[in-house]
Amino acid sequence: IYPSLCSPPHTQDWTDVTINSRLSVETLRRIKIQETFNKEIEKLIEIELKRIEQYAVDVTLDPDTAHPNLTLTDDGKEVNHVDKEQNLPDNPERFDYFICVLGKEGFSSGRFYYEVLVRGKTEWYLGVARESINRKGDITLSPGDGFWCLRLLNENEYSPCESPRASLSLKRAPQKVGVFVDYEEGLISFYDVDAKSHIYSFTGQTFAEELYPLFSPSLNDE
Repeated sequence: IYPSLCSPPHTQDWTDVTINSRLSVETLRRIKIQETFNKEIEKLIEIELKRIEQYAVDVTLDPDTAHPNLTLTDDGKEVNHVDKEQNLPDNPERFDYFICVLGKEGFSSGRFYYEVLVRGKTEWYLGVARESINRKGDITLSPGDGFWCLRLLNENEYSPCESPRASLSLKRAPQKVGVFVDYEEGLISFYDVDAKSHIYSFTGQTFAEELYPLFSPSLNDE
């Protein structure tokens, strides 16, 4: 009645199949070494983040630098990109093309660290800029032009603002980005705060004037 229960099972002749046990063991060994290495790196980055947190600064945004399409909260802690351009004085400090805002306080020595909440955002630029940057018209964001920034485009394309452009492969989308600057060392580093992982660093830079935190949110983000 049930032939499938009465028929002998189909068998496969494996006599000519060999397994390279040496290769399998070597592959497993490499995987284990890589996993151990990754865990050690995570520990080191966590230690590094705890160390640099002592240099945390309280950043307040400067309304005099904000592009007319940006609105700031009264306490200067949040920025929102709006559709309609506001009627604001075109003072020398204000950006009139690149939609961004700077922090009020600049830094010309030592170390400083701040964190930016980017959860749910589809595009953003953040980093630092030197005081003498061009704020009018089209701007090239690069270290040579006084900008040391990281950017997110099209929801999942992360890259440093420099030439040649290099894409960053991140395991997860950062919810909060930490920015650390060591003025004398010429170092700007970006971290995924929640994942306790390093994202990117500009190294070997030379600073000769004040550096200001820079922020640029996308249209529908705060």
